[in-house]
Amino acid sequence: MKITLSRTALAALAATAFGLGATATTIDWMGHAEAAPQGKPTQLAQAAPAPSAAASAPLVSGLPDFTTLVEQTSPSVVNISVVGKASRQTINPNDPMFEFFRRFGIPMPQNPQRGGEGQQVPRGIGSGFIISGDGYILTNAHVVADAAEVTVKFTDKREFKAKVIGSDKRTDVALIKIEAKNLPAVRLGNPDQVRVGEWVAAIGAPFGFENTVTAGIVSAKSRALPDESLVPFIQTDVAINPGNSGGPLFNLSGEVIGINSQIYSRTGGFMGLSFAIPIDVAMRVADQIKQFGRAKHARLGVSIQPITRDLADSFGMDRARGALVASVEQGGPADRAGLQPGDVVLSVDGRDVADSFDLPKVIGNLPPGKAVRLKLWRQGAERELSVTLGEQSDGEAVAQGTPGKDGTSSRDRLGLVVRPLTGAESQQLGVNRGVVVADVDGPAAQAGIEPGDVILAVNGRAVGSAEELAKLVEQARGRVALLVQRGDTRLFVPIRVG
Repeated sequence: MKITLSRTALAALAATAFGLGATATTIDWMGHAEAAPQGKPTQLAQAAPAPSAAASAPLVSGLPDFTTLVEQTSPSVVNISVVGKASRQTINPNDPMFEFFRRFGIPMPQNPQRGGEGQQVPRGIGSGFIISGDGYILTNAHVVADAAEVTVKFTDKREFKAKVIGSDKRTDVALIKIEAKNLPAVRLGNPDQVRVGEWVAAIGAPFGFENTVTAGIVSAKSRALPDESLVPFIQTDVAINPGNSGGPLFNLSGEVIGINSQIYSRTGGFMGLSFAIPIDVAMRVADQIKQFGRAKHARLGVSIQPITRDLADSFGMDRARGALVASVEQGGPADRAGLQPGDVVLSVDGRDVADSFDLPKVIGNLPPGKAVRLKLWRQGAERELSVTLGEQSDGEAVAQGTPGKDGTSSRDRLGLVVRPLTGAESQQLGVNRGVVVADVDGPAAQAGIEPGDVILAVNGRAVGSAEELAKLVEQARGRVALLVQRGDTRLFVPIRVG
């Protein structure tokens, strides 16, 4: 079971991917509106004119009938039962002796389970759907994770043992296969043509209840979720529960547009927020698994952060858009192409990057080795750059004044006191230039600058001394964006000057 913790505006929510069952908590952010008091209408001196027929015509009429859709698509949806690999259980972590054994490196004593010799066999359920008549089936990676045995059951009660061809944890997509022919495959739709507000339906096995149909509407598109950097999720209000994972999301034409994967929940059950992996993303992964035995995702070799209104103003942009490059991996694809910290990526091969969430999704779903054109914002102007993408590995993913006796500058109008980098600090941090914040208050402290931060650049221009920092701040128009290194992390911090 996969549980994702939020780091976004829904910070208290917990994303729960269902297949083996889990419970997560969220905040209740739904408001309640009270109806206006119902009293006698006041008498009008003059009756209002009746609205025209065109003005009063409803925008929506009638509700969809899913019966034909279900009859035609249900044979392509399967129930998946998983028996996990047996594992020997050790002492309970809540046992007072657990810390004793852990601290002194003593092997944990075995803790036999009832009815067995210390073996625990995890079991789970999920859903899937046939994508080709020769037995290939799509489901979620978390449904078949660590599976020792996978059983596929059809609506006509036939059962087959399935082989896991491969899975990709980054996108939560898995491809399995059964030995059968002439199977009824689903028809695939185009997620790009999906419109917010349109009706959709899911078929799966929530809580093991096979061939359960639920329906709702598309609530949002390209939704970013915490720790899910490659998938632009389709958000719906379709009821999804444990056991629905891996099942198809259909449009009204009976085409699969997504794989139901996760929900937000405070109880572990459905609460109106469901998320599906777009089928084009899933099929790209499935094709790579079939061809290479694993999925391949491209990488750019940069760390990024969102563009705020203050940062956009600091860089002279007309509005907040794009993904701000905070650091560039030395020797990586972006470094070889000439990307720099402070560049703002606006588009990739003509596809707009609206915010920082878009860039990993666009790049990660491209093939490694592909050459792409990036539109950048650099030092007040747009420019283009060609980058040949690399491949992700399994591991991835102002001072002003004269110096004092101790090498620090006097406090400036941002509230900063800085000193030069020492040789040891430069070697440890892997930087050649910059100044260290010795003390801070005022606007810089309010913006989040801390003692020990290393200021590397101002508005995209490198800083090597307090004097350079002061000069660049004087040239700024109202706001500055400081590129700061804090430990191993780099980030831009916008500060209002004065």
